[in-house]
Amino acid sequence: MTTTEEKNEVTNPCLREVSIEIPAETVQKERDTVLAKYARYAKVPGFRKGKVPASIVRQRFAEDINQELLESLLPRYLREETTKQNLSPVSQPKIVDLHLHEGEPLTFKASFEVLPEFEISNYQEVRAEKEDTSISDEEVEKALSNVREQHATYENVEEDRPLTDGDFAQAAFVGTSEEEGAQPVEIPEVLVEVGGVNTIPEFTENLRGAKVGEEKNFDVKYADDYGDQRLAGKTVHYKVNIKGIKKKSTPELSDEFAKELGGDFNTLDELKAKIREGMQHEKEHQAEHKAKDKLVEDLVAKYDFAVPDALIDGAIDSRLERGMRALAAQGMKVEDMRKMDWGRLREGQREAARREVKASLILDKIAEGEKIEVPDEDIDRELEAIAKQSQQPVEAVRSRLTENGGLDRIRTRLRNDKALDFLYRRPA
Repeated sequence: MTTTEEKNEVTNPCLREVSIEIPAETVQKERDTVLAKYARYAKVPGFRKGKVPASIVRQRFAEDINQELLESLLPRYLREETTKQNLSPVSQPKIVDLHLHEGEPLTFKASFEVLPEFEISNYQEVRAEKEDTSISDEEVEKALSNVREQHATYENVEEDRPLTDGDFAQAAFVGTSEEEGAQPVEIPEVLVEVGGVNTIPEFTENLRGAKVGEEKNFDVKYADDYGDQRLAGKTVHYKVNIKGIKKKSTPELSDEFAKELGGDFNTLDELKAKIREGMQHEKEHQAEHKAKDKLVEDLVAKYDFAVPDALIDGAIDSRLERGMRALAAQGMKVEDMRKMDWGRLREGQREAARREVKASLILDKIAEGEKIEVPDEDIDRELEAIAKQSQQPVEAVRSRLTENGGLDRIRTRLRNDKALDFLYRRPA
């Protein structure tokens, strides 16, 4: 077998091409083996099974024999050659210039992508920017106030009087947009705080001074940058019926209030301490996530190397698959998904996918340099979580992921996570 290797550095630095020649006698030996198999099982009218002359089998099944011959020889010799040259393809090889004629050597070229060759010296210079995660007394008091608000009660006002600021109108309304084809929005019951910080001004202006049983009609012109895109820039006519008036009553902050919340709180101070602890944990988690994102961003910017297109395409597939699952969970129908411009969506994900793959390759190098490994216990926990989510036996999940390469991807992801954690926790 003779071979050559070529690098296509101009168009794609990760692309490699090998030219392979398999000796004629090797090809003939394999052809005879395939031919003998077909001769044993071929069914041809006028001949008993296993008694069909080789010449007829060769003629009748020529295309099938050639196909099986190629499927047997090409992967084997390509694998031997890539191993010999220490090449690890990360893309499906593309076979070109195939020459297969009986009695002649089998020649072909195979092109494929490999991982880039790059060095990551001085990565220790990239430092995590850690934010202050202390929790102030004011933050605790604000959180405590929110807890108090969540346990507020609303009591009916029996007095015959108009709505005033601070009251809650118990109302039903119908909203009608002037937009062609828009369906009316009907809300049978809602509480609207008159003069509330989050209450639309037009509602406060029209409900202030109104009494139970009255109907109010008014328009609301929503700003172009209004948070709800369904209403942004539109004018909606509201017909509001006032069904009752309610007053909000919030509990007093006391030891008794803390006890009523449960959670083994005996005093208000214990409740505050628990709130502080929870806020501290959440703030530290957010700060760590933000710092790690910045670490990855800095690492990607620090090292310049080409990324294989095949890995980028794989990352795009994963990102779009996650997106589709999210859309399905939100109720989008399959037929609506099919109408989406998937070419544009793929292109829109390309740069983010490239950064994702590049970051993974860098972290893998760092993990290798720092001799970071993933214990089997971590893999087992991942498999147990997947098994629980998919309602399958753990061993069935392990077998499937081992077969399709998923287990290696899980190990690589966990190893990269450990490498990133190592960088984050290094002393400043």
